[in-house]
Amino acid sequence: MVFRLSKEQLEEKLNRGEVGIAVYGLGRVGLPLAVAWLRAGQRVIGADINPSIVDKINSGVSPITDEPLMPESVEKFVSEGKFHATTDLVKASRDSEVKLIAVPTTLTEEKKFDGRALESALRSIGRGLKRGDAVSIECSVPPTTTENLAKPLLEKESNLRAEDDFALSISPERIYEGRVLEDLEEHYPKVIGGIGPRSTELFAALYSRIAKKGVHKMSSPRAAELSKLFEGVYRDVNIALANELAGLCQAFNVDFTEARAAANSQPFCHLHKPGVGVGGLCIPIYPYFIAEKAEEREVPVNLTRMARAINEEMPKNTIDLLQRALEDVGLRLKDVKVAILGLAFRGNVADSRLSPTYELARQLKPQAAEVAVQDPYIEADKTLEAMGVPLLRSIEEAVKGASAILIATDHDDYMKMDLTKMIRLARSPTIILDGRGIIDPGQVPDGTYFTGIGRPTIH
Repeated sequence: MVFRLSKEQLEEKLNRGEVGIAVYGLGRVGLPLAVAWLRAGQRVIGADINPSIVDKINSGVSPITDEPLMPESVEKFVSEGKFHATTDLVKASRDSEVKLIAVPTTLTEEKKFDGRALESALRSIGRGLKRGDAVSIECSVPPTTTENLAKPLLEKESNLRAEDDFALSISPERIYEGRVLEDLEEHYPKVIGGIGPRSTELFAALYSRIAKKGVHKMSSPRAAELSKLFEGVYRDVNIALANELAGLCQAFNVDFTEARAAANSQPFCHLHKPGVGVGGLCIPIYPYFIAEKAEEREVPVNLTRMARAINEEMPKNTIDLLQRALEDVGLRLKDVKVAILGLAFRGNVADSRLSPTYELARQLKPQAAEVAVQDPYIEADKTLEAMGVPLLRSIEEAVKGASAILIATDHDDYMKMDLTKMIRLARSPTIILDGRGIIDPGQVPDGTYFTGIGRPTIH
């Protein structure tokens, strides 16, 4: 029982490592969250519906290998008996005092909030919930989700009352893939929005243990929910602005990277980078969470909607740019091979969720003679396989015989690749389309057609 303890009693219990924590969802947020609490000296139960993930963890193997400290931490804490995983979500709730929910929250086909995974986790937690326990939603959700979905569902399943019998809070994750554990522990304050003041204070005391930047206590759950969505919408709008201005730069044959660097030297300007599209399970989703709730309250969010539309058009705009480049050198898309470098939605990670490369491949497949995708971090992909588009590990194999090399992800591998060697392997005339602003035009071999999103055209 943690909810009824005084702050001093809770501190003593934490010092003894006696706070049992269950983390629901052992993906790219949940597993690092579990490791953060293990490193803070607590025992952790990992709860996940995927048996293969559970089996891996219980054998001491991390299902996530491209996040720092995950493999060695899982091996260490499992061998010490401090960490185990289970598919029995109700038992995980019974056997723990603090339950942290880090399951995916996504969109339906109609682009509405899909909270099915969250609802399932809440039902299981509610069936095992005990008086004095504490529940925190760590995933990003639309405003009022904690109050109108989580609270009544937990109360119904447990016959307990939030804020009286158990603590309930929203504390949305604030992480960047490739450094999740570091972000949790070092970089950001933990936002806490309790269903009431006692819930807020409990989770503030708990998270002060792992968040070195401290906690940011909010006045309500909906304020905390909105704060996280605002972070993503801000970036989506800024990226859309960058994409729009990049198009203007192309019209004047100006390099957007040069203009951006000069503009951003003014402290009130913070232009983001343009690109072939926006991926991942955050930025492309949060605007729709906002739009859905805004529509319910009859609040216009025109800029948010417009930015999302601009960014969703970028794969098509990229292909249009490629077709114009091919026409300039006397080629047609239907006669050439296109090599797309990068499946991951962001550089140096193995995560391809909602990657714009899927849309690039989907549109190019019926138009080009051949399409191949290469990524150094991803070995196989069922979506590309279903399209009939090969996924290759070798850059050389991907570009061999290609008339167009389209850079879709800012992996370090692509920044370091030998362009002269790539051009020798490709078919002449060769087009390099830099979709992420990572190629120095001065390093492009003579005789190569170079263009890109907001890049000058050189040929």
